[in-house]
Amino acid sequence: MIDPLFWLGLSLLLVAASLTAVLVAAIPALLEVARAARSAEKLFDTLSRELPPTLNSIRTTGIEITDLTNDVSEGVKSASQVVQQVDQSIDGAKKQAQNLQVGTRSFVVGIKTAWKTFVRQKSSKRTVERLPITEKPQLTLREREALRQENRRTKTEAYRSNNVSNWDNNSEDDNYLS
Repeated sequence: MIDPLFWLGLSLLLVAASLTAVLVAAIPALLEVARAARSAEKLFDTLSRELPPTLNSIRTTGIEITDLTNDVSEGVKSASQVVQQVDQSIDGAKKQAQNLQVGTRSFVVGIKTAWKTFVRQKSSKRTVERLPITEKPQLTLREREALRQENRRTKTEAYRSNNVSNWDNNSEDDNYLS
């Protein structure tokens, strides 16, 4: 048959041709990968130069916003304190006006009474019959307690008497309506 060396040489020739074809096809792809690597390198250089200052700017902006927020909250607190002080001042002024009004009324009433007393004709002495303090009968503790018990009514008695009076009033109202 055919010599095995021939087949071996033919196989090696085909393998070499295949490898050459693969290398020829891979060269443009490898060039594109090299170009992409250069672009990525440029991007990373740009990021390494630009990112730290940007992050610092963002951090500074956050700190400034926090400071402004604190300033605004302090302003709101002071404004609310001013409003409370104004409210208290208004309340105080209202109370003083009321006191002045009461004082003025009292003064006017006093003047009117003094004028009426001054203008009124003097009449004969008035006599007022009063019992002297010593003539009032003194009650003992038991007598006072007995009077208290007589004056008290139980709740049921009060309820019964109110119901009877309401019943009588309702029947009279019904007669007037018909």
